[in-house]
Amino acid sequence: MTAVQGTDVDITTADGVADAYLAHPADGLPHPGVLFYQDAYGIRPHLKSMADRLAAAGYTVLIPNVFYRSGRTPVVELPEFIDPAADPTIWQRIMPILQSLTPERVTRDADAYLNWLADSPLVADGPVGITGYCMGARLAVGTAAVFPERVAAAAGFHGGGLVNDTPDSPHLMVGPITAELYFGFADQDHSMTAEQIRTFQEALDAAGIRNTCEVYPGAAHGYTQADTPAYSAEAAERHWAALLDLLKRAL
Repeated sequence: MTAVQGTDVDITTADGVADAYLAHPADGLPHPGVLFYQDAYGIRPHLKSMADRLAAAGYTVLIPNVFYRSGRTPVVELPEFIDPAADPTIWQRIMPILQSLTPERVTRDADAYLNWLADSPLVADGPVGITGYCMGARLAVGTAAVFPERVAAAAGFHGGGLVNDTPDSPHLMVGPITAELYFGFADQDHSMTAEQIRTFQEALDAAGIRNTCEVYPGAAHGYTQADTPAYSAEAAERHWAALLDLLKRAL
């Protein structure tokens, strides 16, 4: 197992400064870059451990605090084990922050994150990979669509809302994507129904995008997140195998 170094970094964006967590092999050499988009709960020990595991596989991994406009990490104070059923105020606090992250802000921020990776001596030359979780899957799609020449692979896991009735629904913006895509959907996920999954895959296929869309049986929305009740060890390991296989092919 490769030794990993993790550090906190700041990224200057068009709208301010985003704090972020950076994990990379401790050899100090450049490695393929991966932009890691958080779920709604934000940067916390579990997400850092995921970044560390990815870095141990040979990647330089950046998790930006996409809610930086509302404060530095932790933007919302959360318990060690996050259970919204036990504390409904968690989502009451998160939702206004989540709703403030408009597509325009996502695009401006993604440009800054990609520039930071491109400028880092710890990142190898060439396009990067993206992995996103829950809301992060939407950010992954948007970034791959707006910056196709800078993204070679993008993955989304238990992503919700990828098909909706708004003009900026992610499935309507996939046309420019040149990256290979992988999505691992949860079959117990009200935010991404079987019909929505079909619509999303049809949009990818119509755009000629190389893609794999799989449904993880018995998995709930959030199945990769070990600090929540949604966690499934089996589904999480399946996600790791799929993600590492994608990155190995594309980067």
